[in-house]
Formats: sequence, structure tokens, C-alpha cells
Amino acid sequence: MDTNTISLAQAGELMIDGQYVELPLVVGTEQERAIDISHLRDQTGLITLDEGYRNTGSVRSGITYINGEDGVLRYRGIPIEQL
Repeated sequence: MDTNTISLAQAGELMIDGQYVELPLVVGTEQERAIDISHLRDQTGLITLDEGYRNTGSVRSGITYINGEDGVLRYRGIPIEQL
């Protein structure tokens, strides 16, 4: 699988002040599902709070994959322990 592939799954809706905002759902390289909030501020004027970045994927990368909860670090799909 191409490690830089994130595919569009569908969309979800978030209600803010009685109005719905459509947010794309994406599937990452490890088949994790995510809500794309990259245009939330443009659409609503609001930002998000995620203390400690525990629920945030910050960038798409075809080079590294990091999952701190599970202790996973890969470089180009190869576990770092094997390099």
C-alpha cells in the first residue's frame, strides 16, 4: 500500500449554533478513520482544542508513521527497530 495514501470515506455533519457543517471523513494509511477539520475555521470561525494533541494527526507523510499510544515508529513502512 502507498504510505502516502489517505482516501476519502464519506462526510459527517457537525451542528454548531443550529447550523450543520459538513466535514469530510478520511481513511489513513493504517486504516484509521479521521474527521478532516482543515476548513472548520473558514466555515465557522471556530478552532478546535485538543490538549496534548492526543486526537490529532498533524500531517500526511509517505516517509514516517508514528503512533505513540502503541509505540509504533516506521520509516518508509519499515519498523525502526529493523533499521
